Parts: sequence; structure tokens; C-alpha cells
Amino acid sequence: MTVLRKTKSLKTLLHLFEMREGAISAVDLVQKLDEQMNKTTVYRILDRLEGEGLIHSFIARDGLRWYAKCEGCSSERHFDVHPHIQCRLCNKVECLDLEVSVPKVDDYEIESVELFLTGTCSDCLV
Repeated sequence: MTVLRKTKSLKTLLHLFEMREGAISAVDLVQKLDEQMNKTTVYRILDRLEGEGLIHSFIARDGLRWYAKCEGCSSERHFDVHPHIQCRLCNKVECLDLEVSVPKVDDYEIESVELFLTGTCSDCLV
């Protein structure tokens, strides 16, 4: 386990995740933080945070990498295996609080699972 230095950039990025319920794309993070840090710094911090088990990432239907807060994960293992859903109209992406049963596969140790759903959120249905 590495020690995260609490730099201003790291604190800024962590604050964004603490204030957000759903996921956010790497592209949106880079645009949102454009005035405060460069793109390389954003991606470097995202990699560190994911490596420490503070956030997790997945590929959404738009082909972009999205990030969201982890619950109870560590640098050794991500425990919060759950599906994600994206609204096809507003593109909002959320983590779903659903347990997913991962089947055992002979001769394999499953290391990651991605389940991604698309639909229309309640805000867009109105």
C-alpha cells in the first residue's frame, strides 16, 4: 500500500468525488479541472486513487472511461462489484446498489466483472 501525498490537486479531485453521487467521465474531469491542473495530472491522480481502492472505473456506452467512488475497497482488492447504468438521453451514469453473483469458471480466477446497463432515467421520462 502506497501513501498518498495530500497535494492540492489530489484534494481537489477527491472533493469532486465526495460531492458527487454518480460517476463522472475522465473527459469531463479534465474539462472541469482545466483551470486548476493539466490533463496528465488528472489522469495520474485518477490512476493513484483507483490503485488505492478509493475509486473504480469502467467503460460506458460512449466508449469513455468513467470513475466513481468505491465503498470498502482497498489497494489489494476492489470488493464493490456492481452494475452501472447510463441514461440514453441525458448520459447520466450511476452505480447501482445491486449485488451481482459472479459465477465460478473452471481453471480461472475472476479478477474483474463489468455489467453495464442503458435505459432512460426518471428525470428524462417526464
